[in-house]
Amino acid sequence: MPLSETTVRKAKPTGKQVRLFDSGGLYLEISPKGGKYWRLKYRFAGRERRLALGVYPTVSLRDARNLRDEARLKLAKGIDPGIEKKSQRIASSNPGSFESISREWHSRNGSKWTEKYGEKIIRSLELNIFPWLGAMPINAITPPMLLDVLRRVEDRGAIETAHRVKSTCGQVFRYAIATARCERDPSADLRGALMPPEVSHMASITNPKEIGELMRAIKGYEGAQITRSALQLAPYVFVRPGELRGALWSEINFDDAEWRIGADRMKLRRVHIVPLSKQALAILRELHPCTGDGDFIFPSERTRGRPMSENTVNAALRRLGYGKDEMTGHGFRSMASTRLNEAGWNIDAIERQLAHVEGNTVRAAYNYAQHLDERAEMMQWWADYLDALRDKKSAPKRK
Repeated sequence: MPLSETTVRKAKPTGKQVRLFDSGGLYLEISPKGGKYWRLKYRFAGRERRLALGVYPTVSLRDARNLRDEARLKLAKGIDPGIEKKSQRIASSNPGSFESISREWHSRNGSKWTEKYGEKIIRSLELNIFPWLGAMPINAITPPMLLDVLRRVEDRGAIETAHRVKSTCGQVFRYAIATARCERDPSADLRGALMPPEVSHMASITNPKEIGELMRAIKGYEGAQITRSALQLAPYVFVRPGELRGALWSEINFDDAEWRIGADRMKLRRVHIVPLSKQALAILRELHPCTGDGDFIFPSERTRGRPMSENTVNAALRRLGYGKDEMTGHGFRSMASTRLNEAGWNIDAIERQLAHVEGNTVRAAYNYAQHLDERAEMMQWWADYLDALRDKKSAPKRK
């Protein structure tokens, strides 16, 4: 039942902390000493948070409700009101500083990232940049100043971090340029100034707990339907990225639960069969009304006559907060190979499903359907296993 002004005014301390709830997450917190504090409980990016709205009676019940409504309006726009409040506090104490503008940029972009990734970005700036450049006017930062700070990161051996932080700083500077508080991006002048990072090819996640987190993130992806469907299908089928984005409706046999990719589209120029799990079929059936009138399952957003961009799935993973050194579209193959081998599946069935070449290429050309029954069973188990990790349930048993 919502609070009344009388109830709030007459509320007394009880020797312990008490909470009187109003509505929409708003509540009054009464301290053991009698202080009355308005708080808002809300969720952002899947996590519960608290926002201080003021002290009663300076902030009345009506005022608190208005502040609650303003905060919920921000949430509807994808803005975390708690982060925005902190950014505004810093900005008011030092407007135009690199830190204040960085936090403003971070607040406005929060809805694009997973909570984990968003926290990772701001924490990296707090550790690596703000102590040296945070208080400086953003328009006064020169390329040598930024390089000096980045080399502190580089000198401790964190080469990849130095490059990531440089990239983040570039985004902040470009935001400041767009909002007329900075004239140029000094990070653009540092190309080639840092040591090159060690190249990590085809990064992949193979730890079961982390796979579960990835699957939950994919389930919550809120981008375009075609991109979302491609991202959802990728872990279940673990084909090469080019094979996925170029998939054709003519290759799908819903009755036989089979995806037959022509030799002309395969890396090794051999027909490849992908047994489709119930989960994979469900994704394709849901997408069919959207793109089934064309050739490509995942067409480009600009024209249905071409497949989606080769970077679409990777870009979706970045939006979910996974860096290129953590997970890639190609990484679903390593993920499947590692876990299926750990689960004891026939290595020949796994390799055949990965469409890897065998020593006798003539024999391989005629054996694209080898182990097909076992592969169909394996693909359904794999889909059930991914779902179990996502839902934090026990792994499915093999028949």
